[in-house]
Amino acid sequence: MLTKMSLPIPPKFLPPLKSPPIHHHQTPPPLAPPRAAISISIPDTGLGRTGTILDESTSSAFRDYQSLFVSQRSETIEPVVIKPIEGSIPVNFPSGTYYLAGPGLFTDDHGSTVHPLDGHGYLRAFHIDGNKRKATFTAKYVKTEAKKEEHDPVTDTWRFTHRGPFSVLKGGKRFGNTKVMKNVANTSVLKWAGRLLCLWEGGEPYEIESGSLDTVGRFNVENNGCESCDDDDSSDRDLSGHDIWDTAADLLKPILQGVFKMPPKRFLSHYKVDGRRKRLLTVTCNAEDMLLPRSNFTFCEYDSEFKLIQTKEFKIDDHMMIHDWAFTDTHYILFANRVKLNPIGSIAAMCGMSPMVSALSLNPSNESSPIYILPRFSDKYSRGGRDWRVPVEVSSQLWLIHSGNAYETREDNGDLKIQIQASACSYRWFDFQKMFGYDWQSNKLDPSVMNLNRGDDKLLPHLVKVSMTLDSTGNCNSCDVEPLNGWNKPSDFPVINSSWSGKKNKYMYSAASSGTRSELPHFPFDMVVKFDLDSNLVRTWSTGARRFVGEPMFVPKNSVEEGEEEDDGYIVVVEYAVSVERCYLVILDAKKIGESDAVVSSVNKVYIAKINYIICVHSFYFDRNIAFHLSHK
Repeated sequence: MLTKMSLPIPPKFLPPLKSPPIHHHQTPPPLAPPRAAISISIPDTGLGRTGTILDESTSSAFRDYQSLFVSQRSETIEPVVIKPIEGSIPVNFPSGTYYLAGPGLFTDDHGSTVHPLDGHGYLRAFHIDGNKRKATFTAKYVKTEAKKEEHDPVTDTWRFTHRGPFSVLKGGKRFGNTKVMKNVANTSVLKWAGRLLCLWEGGEPYEIESGSLDTVGRFNVENNGCESCDDDDSSDRDLSGHDIWDTAADLLKPILQGVFKMPPKRFLSHYKVDGRRKRLLTVTCNAEDMLLPRSNFTFCEYDSEFKLIQTKEFKIDDHMMIHDWAFTDTHYILFANRVKLNPIGSIAAMCGMSPMVSALSLNPSNESSPIYILPRFSDKYSRGGRDWRVPVEVSSQLWLIHSGNAYETREDNGDLKIQIQASACSYRWFDFQKMFGYDWQSNKLDPSVMNLNRGDDKLLPHLVKVSMTLDSTGNCNSCDVEPLNGWNKPSDFPVINSSWSGKKNKYMYSAASSGTRSELPHFPFDMVVKFDLDSNLVRTWSTGARRFVGEPMFVPKNSVEEGEEEDDGYIVVVEYAVSVERCYLVILDAKKIGESDAVVSSVNKVYIAKINYIICVHSFYFDRNIAFHLSHK
């Protein structure tokens, strides 16, 4: 149960901010609930409800920010039926399940608070029957090995024993604690070939039973179906000879894998789907890469039955931290976020005085940002035989956060043009230890880290478009970066209709900040943005006062084979109204974003204790009809 308490009030951390008008900005009345809402009937637990309060003072903003990261102490095991209040689920809404992955527990019962990225994975599922226009909701923790160790099911209490890469334990063992890689399966979710997987940024995914949300166990994605791989041409090892760093790696492996229990490879939580080829694309890197000025990447491609089609391996002489990436029809694209070893931070981390990630620091030594264009298939696709080890340099120094899409076009004169759409921030702002304002000593999150003063907001995450041209010999003729559609407001979580992944898209959607709040002007986000990349237009749908949104998800009405238009579908997004302690699952008509009737339905939760809202989640919509279509190809 959520306990109301008085939180310490920080000093004034935000100046008033006036923002320029937003194109097609439609804001519903702040006091009214979302239109066409349907409610989930949940037994009363005695949790007090607040009224709709428009207080946007510093103290209120501080409390609002903390409430977005409240530990989830219960599960919704039995499906809860969603009942209509106004409107209903659209008649043509595809039947399927909307999965949301994210951390669910941040504070244990012994005084420790972990970073949001180290919180135990909590999977939420909205099961939607488009034919009957009904839906149910369930939620469970992913029963990882770390969860089994840290949670006592008899007393229902928690004691953190694993440090995790981003946290410091206050009530647990600090010095000499080698339990660093805490696989909490909290970052993203995927359903492919009938398998539901929860992914994390440092180890193997966990498989989940899609009906009950029970945890099946670890799932080795990389080795799944290896017997179907043809060694002659489907696996390609683009590796150089043994050198000093290989020797260093050989020395580090037994320490990292034996002492610190790290897996040999770090499975990236961001995957891609090549809709045209009906393939799942994944990437891993070696555990020792985090400590060496060299990076190893293994790209795997799977068919619709989860059989491994091909692997591609690359060794790059650069020290990088990759969270997301992109692909085109014939290339993989890595935006190199450059890091370096921090000796002082390493000592503090080993002593338990700072998070393990403090062993690394950003490397802003170059004014430009390297982008590696890696051949996806045989070398015949490389432009003029260009050396892929040599990156294309973009003039701005950017730290890439999330990739929305990338595609390539070939001109009549032989030029290859590549465009990348992504969210990125400045090296001057990004800080491993302070993401989301984490402070292990105060057990609070400092919102000022995510909400900079006027003039510095350009350092925050925003959407960019990178355009490059390679001539027929592989030389880079140009590489430019600019704000996507001229949009300069803080934004993240770019998404598109997945059927257009890897090819030219007209539309993109993201979460963004309107900048209209005097407090918390930049984060959490409070609107959904639709970008028309052909006409350079921007349209938005905004929440009311003291309401925030997470990652939007595009749900197409039909498959491409059925003549689907790119924006013919819905945007599904979770909205949290802190003023009334209520969550809403909002369904927007993608074609009507920016118009008064964009909202076609919303699902709400009666109180936060049953579905608390976590900003840092990724989601996935599993359309039963499309899955059936793929399985019968």
